[in-house]
Amino acid sequence: MKKKVLINVFLMLAVMLLAGCSVSKFIPEGSYLLDDVKIESDNKEIKSSQMNLYVRQTSNAKWFSIVKLPMYIYSASGLDSTKWLNRFWRKIGEAPVIYDRETARETREEMEKAVQNMGYMGATVDMDEVPSGNRMKVYYSIHSGQPYVVERLTYDISDSKIAAYLAEDSTHTRLYEGMRFDVNVLDEERQRITQYLQDRGYYRFNKDFITYQADTMLNTHRVGLTMRLLPYRRTKDDAPQPHRQYTLRNVRYVLGVDFAELSEDALRGLDSISSGGVGLFYKDRPFLRPRVVTDYNHLHPGDLYCSRNVQDTYSSLARLSVLKYSNIRFDEVRLPGDSARVDAYIFLSKNKNKALSFEIEGTNSAGDLGAAASASFIHRNLFKGSETFTLKLRGAYEAVSGLEGYANSNYVEYGVESSINFPEFMFPFLSSDFKRRVRATSEVSVKFNSQVRPEFERTLASAAWSYRWSRRGKATHRFDVLDINYVYMPYISDAFNDYLDRMDQVNPLLRHSYEDLFIVRMGYTYTYNSAGGNAMKAAKSNSYSIRFNIEESGNLLYGFSRLVHKKPKYGDAYQLANIDFAQYVKMDIDFAKNFVIDDRNSLVFHAGLGIACPYGNSRSLPFEKLYFSGGANSVRGWRVRTLGPGSYRGDGNTIDYVNHTGDIKLDLNIEYRTYLFWKLNGAAFIDAGNVWNIRTQGTQTEGVFKFNRFYKQLAVAYGLGIRFDLDFLILRFDGGMKAINPMYTGKDRYPIVSPDFKRDFAFHFAVGYPF
Repeated sequence: MKKKVLINVFLMLAVMLLAGCSVSKFIPEGSYLLDDVKIESDNKEIKSSQMNLYVRQTSNAKWFSIVKLPMYIYSASGLDSTKWLNRFWRKIGEAPVIYDRETARETREEMEKAVQNMGYMGATVDMDEVPSGNRMKVYYSIHSGQPYVVERLTYDISDSKIAAYLAEDSTHTRLYEGMRFDVNVLDEERQRITQYLQDRGYYRFNKDFITYQADTMLNTHRVGLTMRLLPYRRTKDDAPQPHRQYTLRNVRYVLGVDFAELSEDALRGLDSISSGGVGLFYKDRPFLRPRVVTDYNHLHPGDLYCSRNVQDTYSSLARLSVLKYSNIRFDEVRLPGDSARVDAYIFLSKNKNKALSFEIEGTNSAGDLGAAASASFIHRNLFKGSETFTLKLRGAYEAVSGLEGYANSNYVEYGVESSINFPEFMFPFLSSDFKRRVRATSEVSVKFNSQVRPEFERTLASAAWSYRWSRRGKATHRFDVLDINYVYMPYISDAFNDYLDRMDQVNPLLRHSYEDLFIVRMGYTYTYNSAGGNAMKAAKSNSYSIRFNIEESGNLLYGFSRLVHKKPKYGDAYQLANIDFAQYVKMDIDFAKNFVIDDRNSLVFHAGLGIACPYGNSRSLPFEKLYFSGGANSVRGWRVRTLGPGSYRGDGNTIDYVNHTGDIKLDLNIEYRTYLFWKLNGAAFIDAGNVWNIRTQGTQTEGVFKFNRFYKQLAVAYGLGIRFDLDFLILRFDGGMKAINPMYTGKDRYPIVSPDFKRDFAFHFAVGYPF
């Protein structure tokens, strides 16, 4: 009853606030508040969303596309801007947008011009103003009319060599008879031809040398289109001449030195060395091995100038962390009878070799607060090949609550990890040309981690070798060739041992997760992002991402062991160095889709599925490989590791988190994201998911996956979130409420109908978006 009263009071205060935030005081007399802008089109090919680009004045932002709360927050301030409270409301709010008729007319003209450029030469755009009190709604109506169509397409190209090139590439042209006379397409074709010719030696070519002549036929919507190639002129007064193909004469890398004027004289006084036909110039000593420079170089003396090779060289050099930046400049050789040659100068600026950083962070694991600190050392040029060496030390402390009967209620973790990253494929028999084409890194790493909990102590040691690579495009690949993990349990408390004994009746495989174990795994991960990994672009445009991962462990060891011994010597499992090794296969797939509604609102959908199967040498997955549900990136109505498997409820014991794991995981999420004010964004979300086991574990049958009931065991949550966007970092605060709880029956199964805030609410703090 008290909660309902508080909710009603809150709603009344919100209504009073909105009612008291009069916008009228900020609207000058005779002016209007721009209430809304609508675009309508009589042609399905002309979408309103396309025309939004030309709207020069939009109305105030709406939270979740419903209410203009930022404007009302601003309006809560008084007219006296000297008061700090008024300044505060104005800073976090948004000033009312006052309608500007001249800007609206410019929008109409720009929109009309844009539609005409799409081939609808007779198109018109009407603008209707609909006032209501001191508010104004503006409607733009697009009347496209009949499109103009290219009936005849001809080419006027006197340069026979370029004509032959274009004929060779005719299958890629954007122009064809019967196409709509779209000015945008014509310009795209100019850009495409320019890029095509610049990749074939035409260093001085630009799109202004390509022009169009369009002849419209009287009283028809048919166009005769001629593409014309203009001859080359350095200046307007020069005589026309054929376009020339340029060849690279010299390719020179200049390390740690820069000069404004490109000349032979500028290189005097520098030491030099030649490698692979490329000259390296430096002072004192080069900070990169000559072979490294030539392996990342795509420009070679004697080759035709190619703009793609220039960009590939930039991209390759960008992978070298030792470089602060690179700059490629060309000098045209001006010699009698030899004017079609250029010298390439590539200037490399050195980054700081070494860096030391410190990090302090707060932690919150299922409500237990703690702190962690780490120190990292980076060397970006360990062997003068831009190899990145990293050494990181980390320590953490957490106050564990709810563990009765333990003298020590602290969680302490410390660890050290080190890695060396090579900016290429470190593998024998690979040619330099292959390494140059594929953007790859190789990494070797070792880690040691010690966890001291009240219930047990765990030590993890690992060593790994992996490759990561990508080609042109938006896909990346990761291949873990070998990843060896050793889990050592030096101490298990008597109380935890008793707990494992009791759980043998419910989950007899649980004990295997707390025994010494070797994990020798291989894995492959494929990631595709339609935005090309650009987080800003992904957030502001329709985009999607796919992630697929598969890994296996123990198969080679198991096969070798079976060759040597038909049966295990000790127990039920084969061993490596007298320690059991894990054998399993695991597969995950994630999909996320971002639908942009406007520049302030978007809808994001995410689906994730994971399946892992232990077999052969293992009866259960290693604890680190088990799935869990709940938490900031899953079903946010539950705390991490408190949901599932299936309808398993648990005994409420703090240690029971070890049972809330499974071999199968399903996550379904939908989130509406909106801009609030200043650096704050909001979100409303609905989550669904759970984890399940593949086979029955003791008496815990409610956690086993069954096709005829798994959908009934899906947990559902809803909630709101705040994101604090610091440009380089996003801090996220989410509050989730349980809607459907498969762990209960009866009315408690549907807390959305009768919520209990203490029981059904979960708060999460995280860094970055959940998906």
